[in-house]
Amino acid sequence: MSFQDVVEIASRIIEGAGVGIIVAGALVSSVIALVRVIRRRDRAYRGFRRMLGQSILLGLEFLVAADIIRTVAVSPTLESVAVLGAIILIRTFLSFSLELEITGRWPWQSKGAADVDDVRATPTGD
Repeated sequence: MSFQDVVEIASRIIEGAGVGIIVAGALVSSVIALVRVIRRRDRAYRGFRRMLGQSILLGLEFLVAADIIRTVAVSPTLESVAVLGAIILIRTFLSFSLELEITGRWPWQSKGAADVDDVRATPTGD
């Protein structure tokens, strides 16, 4: 077994972990949201979105890591590095967008400012 074979297997395992995290997060957050709806708790939708978004973000990080490993270690051609760059840009944009959806603020904004705006925008807390 060559080094490239080992790296390819490792990247596939990491990629599978990323997909597994997204799927497991979707299932767990759906079950928790369903239980909250049945118990008629407030914020079921908001909690569902937050948990699902967090699992997608974590899964995306694993998928990016797998792409980096595969591209750099297995086939470091100019074309594959360019494709990797495009994939990372797209996934970074998705991560920032999801972060904005989950927390209501960009990653570089202070936490307190978004919380104040969130409280003003939703007087019922939901």
